[in-house]
Amino acid sequence: MLKNGVNYFTEELHLTVPEQEMFDERTNTFFTFKEATIRVKHSLISVSKWEAKYKKQFLDGRTKKTPEETKDYIRFMTITQNVDPMFYELLTTKHYKMVNDYISESMTGTKFSEQEGKGRSYLKPISAEEIYFWMTEYNIPPEYAKWHLSRLLTLVRVCGIKKSPKKGRGKQPDYRAINNARRKKHHSRG
Repeated sequence: MLKNGVNYFTEELHLTVPEQEMFDERTNTFFTFKEATIRVKHSLISVSKWEAKYKKQFLDGRTKKTPEETKDYIRFMTITQNVDPMFYELLTTKHYKMVNDYISESMTGTKFSEQEGKGRSYLKPISAEEIYFWMTEYNIPPEYAKWHLSRLLTLVRVCGIKKSPKKGRGKQPDYRAINNARRKKHHSRG
């Protein structure tokens, strides 16, 4: 069951490049690139591979990625085995939009109130290692690194909220003891 190329059962995006007639300049011959579909997944694993290559944070919305960096991220997200390298060269603007829309998907029904998570900036750039740290901190199993990244980050945020001390009015005074002390002091019953 696909909707806009996304399989919500597996949290994967399917990208299809149609059959195309191509020209090989090295051999001066035409050839046919047969239609191909690949499966990709936006996960902590793909982010960590990309960060290892580019030595910068993937989750930094302030920095625009180059076309080559974006194409590499699609390669790192690819689950399909033995993909013809030509496939990535044939991706269109439509494919890149599909990938960006898929990455932006929340993949969860969890909603946060204004108060939850206040004081912590979820917009600041974070690295894959920080997310792995949170996973160990909250005892999140390592296989969750394969989840769609937005779902994993939502789980991390839920863990942070649930494990943080409850905000309340603080320790309340013992009004009964205060009243009893006043009654005793003023020799009163009321």
